[in-house]
Amino acid sequence: MTVSDWTPLLRALDAWEAKGRVARFWLRDDDAVAPTPALQRLLDLCGGYDVPAVLAVIPARAEEALAREIGRRTGIGVVLHGWSHSNHAPEGQKKQELGAYRPADVVLRELDQGFGRLRDLFGARFTPVLVPPWNRIDAVLLPQLAGIGLRGLSVFGPEKPGPLPVVNTHADIMDWHGTGGCRPVAAIVEDIVGRLDQMMAEEAVMGLLTHHLVHDEAAWRFIEALFRATAGHPGCRWCGVEALFPGP
Repeated sequence: MTVSDWTPLLRALDAWEAKGRVARFWLRDDDAVAPTPALQRLLDLCGGYDVPAVLAVIPARAEEALAREIGRRTGIGVVLHGWSHSNHAPEGQKKQELGAYRPADVVLRELDQGFGRLRDLFGARFTPVLVPPWNRIDAVLLPQLAGIGLRGLSVFGPEKPGPLPVVNTHADIMDWHGTGGCRPVAAIVEDIVGRLDQMMAEEAVMGLLTHHLVHDEAAWRFIEALFRATAGHPGCRWCGVEALFPGP
């Protein structure tokens, strides 16, 4: 990781500042269930740079110890990460928990159960936003999500109009189909800058996707370097989940 790797991002943020604008960023970290050393490392990093963290928590596996850990910290929000993060797709198909491979009423009943569990565990820290496991959900379910109290959806990639407000993530730091570790810094920065360019023409947000349980040291170094480059920049502001999905 070199200084030049960050030059495109810093130039982009300088351009936002020069126009008197502030680019909104958010951090979504998936698969939280317990206060593991990796999660504590992430939350310590966020706290050190005053970056809010949004944890997509798996309700069927969430531990009370996680609620206690979050309760003693500030700037941490919780959202619904499916029910059990179980794959119900047939062999050879892309993994999916919230797919068309089971009756819709079964899937919705699980989501409703997960909603209740996270509300009971995390109280006001829980925002009723759904993050589908593997970022996939069958379109048939979307119109029915509001009926169980959900008020937003977050997956990966460009936002598409739907029955609920959508705020996605746009830059994934992990190389899932290659090394399994952190992607090259220049590639992640390119994704972030590309999103910032899109945001110049519309009111939008740049979402960073992390998965604390699988981070290698390169991933941790990237996150800290990104926070160092952005957290104090006047052309950038990191937002929490309530700012992205305001309540009624």
